Amino acid sequence: MEVEDSWKEALDGSEETSCDAEVLLGSSAQNLSLLPPSPPEPDAPPIRRSQPIVITVNRAKGVDSLSSSVPNPFPELCSPSKSPVLVGSFPPPTSNKHLIKVFGEDSHSRSVWVSRGATTREVCHMLVQSAHCSDQESWALLEVHPTLGLERCLEDHEVVLEVQATWALKSDTRFVFCKNYAKYEFFRKPMAFFPESMISDSADDRKGMTSSDLIQNLLVSGTCPEIQGFLQVKEPSRKSWKKVYFFLRRSGLYCSNKGSSKEPRHLQYVADLDDLNVFTVVNGRKLYGAPSDFTFSIKPTKNPPRLQDLKILSADSEQTRTCWTSAFRLFKYGKQLQSNYQLSKVPPQKPEGAKDVKAKSEASLVAMDFSGKTGGRVIQNPAEAQSAEREEGQAWRRREALRSSLPNLNSAAKPSTAIHKSQPWFHGRVSRKETQRLIEKQGLVDGMFLIRESQQHAKCFVLSLCYKLKTKHYLVIPCEDDGRRYYTMDDGVTLFIDLLQLVEFHQINKGILPVCLKHPCVCVAL
Repeated sequence: MEVEDSWKEALDGSEETSCDAEVLLGSSAQNLSLLPPSPPEPDAPPIRRSQPIVITVNRAKGVDSLSSSVPNPFPELCSPSKSPVLVGSFPPPTSNKHLIKVFGEDSHSRSVWVSRGATTREVCHMLVQSAHCSDQESWALLEVHPTLGLERCLEDHEVVLEVQATWALKSDTRFVFCKNYAKYEFFRKPMAFFPESMISDSADDRKGMTSSDLIQNLLVSGTCPEIQGFLQVKEPSRKSWKKVYFFLRRSGLYCSNKGSSKEPRHLQYVADLDDLNVFTVVNGRKLYGAPSDFTFSIKPTKNPPRLQDLKILSADSEQTRTCWTSAFRLFKYGKQLQSNYQLSKVPPQKPEGAKDVKAKSEASLVAMDFSGKTGGRVIQNPAEAQSAEREEGQAWRRREALRSSLPNLNSAAKPSTAIHKSQPWFHGRVSRKETQRLIEKQGLVDGMFLIRESQQHAKCFVLSLCYKLKTKHYLVIPCEDDGRRYYTMDDGVTLFIDLLQLVEFHQINKGILPVCLKHPCVCVAL
C-alpha cells in the first residue's frame, strides 16, 4: 500500500509539471501552430508501467529515417566541402594526385603530392623548389631499406609510385632526398669506372681498338663492355663466403663453376638483368658477415625485399664494386641512361603559372662602382658585377677577420668568427666513419669535400676530400702570427684568415691537395 501511494504522488506531481511546461512553452506555440495538425489517435489500450513505451513519430513517405527537421549546429564536421581541415589537407577528389613521404638526411620528412606518372626527375625538381636549394643539379632520390642495409639511386626516368608499389606494407622502406654527383660520372670519365683488367677480351669489336676507344664507343651507343672478375658470394643457408668468377653480359649474369673458365659448358646462368635492381649494401660486415666493406646486392624488381631473395656479392675494392654496379645499370637501361644524361644538362623548366620568386625591391637594385674620382657609375656588364660582388665580400671578410684577431679587442664588441658554420660544406662534429658514409652516398667523385671539427685535436678542423674513389683527410690547425689568428694545412707556409678563405683558395688552387675542391658535400633539411 505504501508503494501504491508513492506512485500516486509521483503521478500527481507529473500532472502539475506538465501544466507548468505548457505555461513555459506558450511563447513557442505560434511556431508549433505552423505545423500540420496530427490526426487524432484512437484510445490507446491500457499499458503496464513496467514495460517501455513505444513513441510513434509522424514522417512523410520517402524520407530517410535518420533525417531530422532539427538543423545541424556543426555543418563543417559533416560536409567536406565546408570543412577547412579536409579542404586544406587533401586535393580535390577528382585530381589524380597521390601522397608520398620523402626523408632528408637529417631524418626529417616531408609529404609531397605527385601525379601517378611522376618521374624521379620531376619529384626531385619539386623538392628542390620547396626546400629552396641553391642549385638544381645532381639531386637524386634514394630507395633505402634500413633493416636490410640496402640503398639504390633511382634513375631519372623511373616512376616513383611504381617503385613504391613494390614495397611491403609494414616495411621501413623510404625515399631519401640527397645529392649524387656520380650518377652519370662514367660518361665523363669512363676509364676510371671500367679498368682494362675487368673488360672481357671476348668482344669482337675490340679488334684494332684500344681499351679507351672501345669503352667510349660503347657508352655513346648506350651499352657497356662485358665485365668479368672474381667476387665473394654468400652461399645460401650458410654463413661462409665463396670466391666465384662472374661474367656480366647483355644476356645476363653468369658464373663459372670451374675457376675462371669461359667455356659454355662451365658457365652457369645466374640472373636476368631486366628483372633485377642493384643495391649498395651499407654496413655489410655487421649485417651479413661480408669479407669487405665493398658489398652490393641484386634483388628481383617487383617483389618486396626479403632476405631469402637477395644475392649478396662482395668486391675487393671500391673501384671494382663501382664497375659492377655501373655495368648493371648500363646493360639494363642502355640508351635510356644516355638520354637521362643529356637531359640532366638542361635546367628544368618552371611549371606553368609559376611566379618569379625575386622580390621587386631586390630586382630594382643595381651594381655600382665608386672607385673613380667622378663619383659612382652603374656596372652594366653582369660578369663585372659578379666580380665586384666577390671582391667586396672578400674585403669584408678580411676586415672582420682582422678585427677579430686583434689582441686588445673587447670581447663584448668582438664579431663572430664562426662564419664557416653557415656554409653548406661545414658539418660540425661528425665522426670519421660518418664522414666517409656521407661522401660515399653522394657519389665518390673527385673534388667532393666537407669540413668538420676534429674529434682528436682540440680547436682543430679536418678537411675530408674524395679522390680516386677514396676519402682523404687533412688536418686544419689554428696558429698565431703577430698576435693574429690564422688557419693552415701546411705547417704555416700558407695562412688563411678563416675557413671560408681556405675553401675559396683551394677551389682555384690545389695547393697541397691532389685535386681542387669542386663539390661540397651538403645535407638538405626538408
